[in-house]
Amino acid sequence: MNTLIPHAPFRARPLRRLLAGAAATLLASAALAQAYPTKPITLIVPNPPGGFVDASARILSDSLAKVTSQAVVVDNRGGGSGNVAYQYVARANPDGYTLLNSYSAYHVGNPNLTPKLPWAQKDFVPVALITVATNVITVHPSVPANNLGEFISYLKANPGKLSYASQGNGSLSHIGTEMFKLQTKTSMVHIPYRGSGPALQDVLSGQVQVFITTPPSVMGQVQVGKLKGLAVAGKSRHAGMPAVPTTAEAGLKGFELEAWVGIFAPAATPPDVVAKLSQQIKSALELPETKTRADGAGVELRYLPPAALDALVKKETDFWAKTIKAAGIKAE
Repeated sequence: MNTLIPHAPFRARPLRRLLAGAAATLLASAALAQAYPTKPITLIVPNPPGGFVDASARILSDSLAKVTSQAVVVDNRGGGSGNVAYQYVARANPDGYTLLNSYSAYHVGNPNLTPKLPWAQKDFVPVALITVATNVITVHPSVPANNLGEFISYLKANPGKLSYASQGNGSLSHIGTEMFKLQTKTSMVHIPYRGSGPALQDVLSGQVQVFITTPPSVMGQVQVGKLKGLAVAGKSRHAGMPAVPTTAEAGLKGFELEAWVGIFAPAATPPDVVAKLSQQIKSALELPETKTRADGAGVELRYLPPAALDALVKKETDFWAKTIKAAGIKAE
């Protein structure tokens, strides 16, 4: 009986088809990246207008539009402690045209704070870090304290009398203020808002007395005396508020808070598109007018490529897990 033995070319055919398919995919991805972008790009912001996160998006948008020769639209989708925007981008078409302007506290805080999120970190691919901002401790003029030491003493003498604003549950202003309370052994009532803009309105009116947040939200108010700047929670003073000491200079060593904003794309976005977009963002941040706008807003430009941003996310996710547990912060 004759046994039919398949020829080697027949057996190799599936592998050849697989390799051909992979090559075609790579070529298509490369062609897409070479042409990208061919239409407007949308930056989804997880906060209402106003504040560090929104300012970062607007600083980048004009410069990125110049680099790409395409319009860059800022779309504010606040709510749900950022979850509205994150879920929207996670489900967006992964073509590089819908991007997340991600706030550090939401990106690394929310996964540690809320067990069942409508999104996960794996739903996004890092593109570039764009800005950082050191937080500043501010109070309404009605608070009888003119420096950080007097403020801490007043809090200890009046536990629970003052309230503090945050950009929302799980935001850096929330977690950071809880860290401040823990370190200083003081008590304040938390009043969450849907972003810096609404929070600032009530702080300026005196309905809420304390706001630990990034300079873009409060720098102008401190400069004209509508808020008292007690300390900058960083290693150095802020150029826009040179008279405000650091927390270490004011006697509170070890209390530092730095927020960041990074650009992320839906997870299935082609790697070549991500790489090209990251370089375009780098070029946009290097334009002189970008730095001028950032300085005026009290924001520090700081570029990191995708791999470095990914490492930062992993490091900070672990850090905030420990911080949230130590401060006893729960989802509200």
